[in-house]
Amino acid sequence: MLKCFCFLISITLFGALGSLAQESAPGAMQQPSNRTQVRINYLNVCSPSLADQHLISLTLSALPVRPQFSPDFEISRGRSSMEDAPVSHWVRLRRDFPGSSPYTSSQYALTTDEKGTTETLVFHSRDTRDVVQVMLEDSITGASSPASIVKTDTPVDRIRLERFGKASVVLARCPAADQGALQPLFDQASRIMEDYRNVFGVKKTVPRELAALGVGVANPASQQSRSAAAKH
Repeated sequence: MLKCFCFLISITLFGALGSLAQESAPGAMQQPSNRTQVRINYLNVCSPSLADQHLISLTLSALPVRPQFSPDFEISRGRSSMEDAPVSHWVRLRRDFPGSSPYTSSQYALTTDEKGTTETLVFHSRDTRDVVQVMLEDSITGASSPASIVKTDTPVDRIRLERFGKASVVLARCPAADQGALQPLFDQASRIMEDYRNVFGVKKTVPRELAALGVGVANPASQQSRSAAAKH
């Protein structure tokens, strides 16, 4: 069975204060070591361990199903460009939870460029002793209209739990792997994404904000040409 692997590399530097025991002649001085220790943590994102699957399920079940937000919120939009990368446009919506909630805020974001569109839903935990952030994501490749994408509830294809002082727990859709046993987790995450799209009013708000960026707006000249052709 073909499986995909993703790995996280964490590098710890030890200064010259440490020294390694070395074989040397009597009376020889031991030289301090400036070696770098490399620790590699492999994350099997296609088939996490049973313990990680259980943690994902518990964490998703603990997310607010019918959120009661505080009055504070944020709507932002922008254009981003990077060297050797296509120009992207994005819209972000943030709502804050009240102080009694185990989460401080939830943020929805849509990012689109010529290669595709990604939706991301993030929850920030108030208790940072274990899971500090929960991220759900779906991606659509190709030149589909972002305005049409938000009208459809695209299933989540990536779940990520960021933990304090520990490796992240990640589950991603891997077409080449047998993930039938993991489908309930993807379904659980997709229902949450669908609920929060509705809570954030994504289907109305995002196309409006994208239009302000000029994304999804037809060229006026082409509109006039279509109107003239319709008259004839």
